[in-house]
Amino acid sequence: MKWHPDKNPNNKKDAESKFKQISEAYDVLSDPQKRAVYDQYGEEGLKGNVPPPNAAGGASFFSSGDGPSPFRFNPRNADDLFDEIFGFSNPFGGGGGGAGASGGQRFSSRMFGDDMYGSFGEGGGGGSMHHHHHGAARKVAPIENKLPCSLEDLYKGTTKKMKISREIVDVSGKVIQTEEILTIGVKPGWKKGTKITFPEKDNEHPGVIPADLVFIIDEKPHPVFTREGNDLIVTHKVSLADALTGYTVNLTTLDGWMLTIPVTNVIHPE
Repeated sequence: MKWHPDKNPNNKKDAESKFKQISEAYDVLSDPQKRAVYDQYGEEGLKGNVPPPNAAGGASFFSSGDGPSPFRFNPRNADDLFDEIFGFSNPFGGGGGGAGASGGQRFSSRMFGDDMYGSFGEGGGGGSMHHHHHGAARKVAPIENKLPCSLEDLYKGTTKKMKISREIVDVSGKVIQTEEILTIGVKPGWKKGTKITFPEKDNEHPGVIPADLVFIIDEKPHPVFTREGNDLIVTHKVSLADALTGYTVNLTTLDGWMLTIPVTNVIHPE
């Protein structure tokens, strides 16, 4: 609560402005419909420049005027916002929007250590109560990459190792470059389109939840077989003489076995 008006008595105007911005951000995060509009259209969508999506799917909400109805942010009392986030009344006193000193619970700073604000990660004494809030942090859309696999890979199963390079935030808050090996165990029978997800393995940046990294199985063409579901199809050219008199097909399977298939019936063209 760095920008709580009661903590900034000498700069109350700026603190109230900042606190209003925090209140609006929290309003968006706590409302699934507003958050969906912000994720898709940004701040302009909340102002009404694009129609917000209906949570039930289909129609959009419009005002009776000429354009789409923007979302409204209700100004919040600082004490009310503190109570909604942390689950108890503001222990700092009765400022922030003229709430006064009456009503609500009051807590001694000794409950939180020598420094009330230190217990919330602002530095200071050894308080035991810690709250970590991401503020306006939102998760980036998944990043998808194709993972080419041969028909043999999908028949027998295999292990793929993917080397990725990404940015992470170290303990000091600095963004650094790092490399990592991701191991993917391809299971026998997997098909084209199968997805393997590594949660939050994209670049890390302050205020943003990293995107999931998704690999999608892509089946390479095979020189002999074509896959249809769990079946393998082989196309074999036959001469007219063989079609009439019969012949033998020799075929090597995906696991290396040699099959001998006698064809004794007359083959008719389709």
